Amino acid sequence: MLYLFNAEAGKDSLHVKNEDFKYLIKVRRHKVGDELGFRNKEDIERLHIYRLQKIEPRTAVFERISSEILRVKAEKELHIGWCVIDNRSVEKVLASLNETGVKKITFIYCERSQKNFKPDFKRFERILQASNQQCGRTEFMEFATCKGLETFIKENPDTKVFDFTDKKLECESDFTTVLIGCEGGFSAKEKEFLKNQEVFRLDTPMILRSESAVLAVASKILL
Repeated sequence: MLYLFNAEAGKDSLHVKNEDFKYLIKVRRHKVGDELGFRNKEDIERLHIYRLQKIEPRTAVFERISSEILRVKAEKELHIGWCVIDNRSVEKVLASLNETGVKKITFIYCERSQKNFKPDFKRFERILQASNQQCGRTEFMEFATCKGLETFIKENPDTKVFDFTDKKLECESDFTTVLIGCEGGFSAKEKEFLKNQEVFRLDTPMILRSESAVLAVASKILL
């Protein structure tokens, strides 16, 4: 853990209780004199360093010793258009996508998306919060939804499409927006609509699950 979110971070004195207290004292076993980083979501780029002054039965008391602007973000930006799949599959790779530096994910209802699946943004945000604390990132990934491919391409005309093709994704590819289908890929109608977009594939003979493809593409572009 590189830092911990706290709504009171920035004040001279910090009283940590409840789950954060259990995590810091019972799990991480911090002792008096240890120095820890805290950030406030309202001013996430500012890192506050506190020293643990006192441990009470249910409260850890910290005193602030420094504050500074310290930004941690990816050098590149990537917006992923992702055809809607089961939330459980998204959750498996969400923290990893956050660590690679994905800027934004727009969930699109494609023809082969199951319409009963709805992205659980509140749960996603909790996963991102924990991920940020672990990897040090100082911005939150953005989420959005889109009713269909036509709308998404209209709003993002330079989108590159991950699908079956001869062109392989190269390490030096400078993509800013990519589109990845759900399980089963794009329908014939969608392929026809996307024929004017640049299409690429990964250099593998394997058929990837949607979440595997998203993580592989993001890693190839951003890392």
